[in-house]
Amino acid sequence: MSNAYLTYAAKRLGQAIVVILLAYVFTFVVVSVLPGDPITSVLRNPQNGFTEQEIAEIIAAQGLDRPVIVQLWHSLSAFLTGDLGISMRSNRPVSTLIAEVLPSTLVLATAGLTVALILAFAVAYGTQVVPKRYGQGLLRAFPSLFLSTPNFVIGLFLIHLFGFQLRLFRVIEPDSFWATLFAAITIGIPFSAQIAEVLIANLDHEAEQDYAAVARSRGIGPRRLFATHLLKPASLPVVTVIALTVGELLGNSLITETVFGRTGIGSLVQRSVSTQDLPVLQAIVSLGAVVFVVVNLIADLLYPLLDPRVKIIVGRKRRLSTIDDTSLGFETGAKP
Repeated sequence: MSNAYLTYAAKRLGQAIVVILLAYVFTFVVVSVLPGDPITSVLRNPQNGFTEQEIAEIIAAQGLDRPVIVQLWHSLSAFLTGDLGISMRSNRPVSTLIAEVLPSTLVLATAGLTVALILAFAVAYGTQVVPKRYGQGLLRAFPSLFLSTPNFVIGLFLIHLFGFQLRLFRVIEPDSFWATLFAAITIGIPFSAQIAEVLIANLDHEAEQDYAAVARSRGIGPRRLFATHLLKPASLPVVTVIALTVGELLGNSLITETVFGRTGIGSLVQRSVSTQDLPVLQAIVSLGAVVFVVVNLIADLLYPLLDPRVKIIVGRKRRLSTIDDTSLGFETGAKP
């Protein structure tokens, strides 16, 4: 690897670390100033049956009797070491609660991303090989239709049609294969819209280039032109789109879990909000920020390796910086 790329990677890594720390601090401040008192709503709730001595011990263990700045410092220090705290609702480690429901959410999000990629590439392929008189314009309208339809509407429609009418899956078994598939379709349809729009725009751009015209003059058909010449350069921006919209993918996963009755991060967030379980909320939001930043960091690091044009730009910036420093030193030395 060149020195220019290593410098670029180190800079992006430093920016990612700063963003994660700022996101954690912002989340802590927002959660801390939310209306309502978690001590009163959770600990002093008569239904929970805590005594005053037990409440005092929990407050001391959670550090809620300390100044906010001290709480922030201890919370951030623990987060950096992997300690996510103790749930105020169940008195269990937050990491254990998240580990119990995280696999279901990861399976759903991964399946939703797979469905989105398949739909996006299928629609983009159709816009390049289907003649205009046979419905190419309709295919180009699909991304707008997908994007304008809320995912919970799609989910309710799929449950009604395939769950109640066709009885392909049982609603009381949300983790079955068919239920997971239709939940993934619910996530994938809106998510595919943004990928398809970017992919179609780049395919149209590449199709107008000189190399595409030369390929057509040699008798290469639309299907072969798409597969061998247009797809690779047009697919590179998809990496950036996926990285930028990963937060939306996770958000749609939480909503879809509620619609399909799945037990995942969404149900854990819902319980934590209703009971104001601050350690759980803090951990989930912070981990979500970490996932978003890490995915975007990976995309930033991969892009110069995948696209030679970005690699040239990175190297050129490095050379221009060196030239500016050299010229500045020369001018400084030239002065009496």
